[in-house]
Amino acid sequence: MAVCIAVIAKENYPLYIRSTPTEDELKFHYMVHTSLDVVDEKISAMGKALVDQRELYLGLLYPTEDYKVYGYVTNSKVKFVMVVDSSNTALRDNEIRSMFRKLHNSYTDVMCNPFYNPGDRIQSR
Repeated sequence: MAVCIAVIAKENYPLYIRSTPTEDELKFHYMVHTSLDVVDEKISAMGKALVDQRELYLGLLYPTEDYKVYGYVTNSKVKFVMVVDSSNTALRDNEIRSMFRKLHNSYTDVMCNPFYNPGDRIQSR
């Protein structure tokens, strides 16, 4: 189960961060911001290796004792970071990919909204 989801802008400021146990919200913000360095490393390594640019899923960024942090980057360099509870061993890589695809589709719907100003924080209902 995902315990924290973040949408990070191209310039590395958060557009949306939501975590389920709100008492640990600061810890999840820290995990998301520390994962941005790993995301930048993976993006620069992909550019040098001339890997297929359609592969947006970055995979496991880093594991901690209690959580696993996964990453995804769009073609416009917007980053999605998902923190998953590591006690859930039944969660497979293809399920994480499908969660990121659904998140990307939702983000695209927000961007297509004529009342949304690009760069503003994303508000959830």
